[in-house]
Amino acid sequence: MAGETSLTTLLRSMSPQLNAGEYVFCTLPDGVLPRYLEIVGSFREQEGLTVIAQRAHAEQAGLHFDYVAAWITLNVHSALEAVGLTAAFATALGQAGISCNVIAGYYHDHLFVGQADAERAMQVLRDLAANAE
Repeated sequence: MAGETSLTTLLRSMSPQLNAGEYVFCTLPDGVLPRYLEIVGSFREQEGLTVIAQRAHAEQAGLHFDYVAAWITLNVHSALEAVGLTAAFATALGQAGISCNVIAGYYHDHLFVGQADAERAMQVLRDLAANAE
């Protein structure tokens, strides 16, 4: 099933969902996942393997992190080739002074915002959807 490409449709129907928990970004220079570490996502960089995990799991594995985030999923099936969605929500969040790290999955976009900004980010996203033209 092909994803949506219309920016107006994407914005109006993005339906942000705040996932429970606290999430952290960690790096594994040797690229080896600690045994039993459940990850939400990963990306291989030159410096090592970046993983996103629940804070409690990262702490149990003894991993270092600097940033504690909330995870927001945009519940609209956005096409990977869609133009403008990331720019629209990043601009809205940026204007509100909210940092955002984005992961594009096959079906949805996933936003990681500072834990303290979670509810405010949700309101910014809801407002963006409600005012989409």
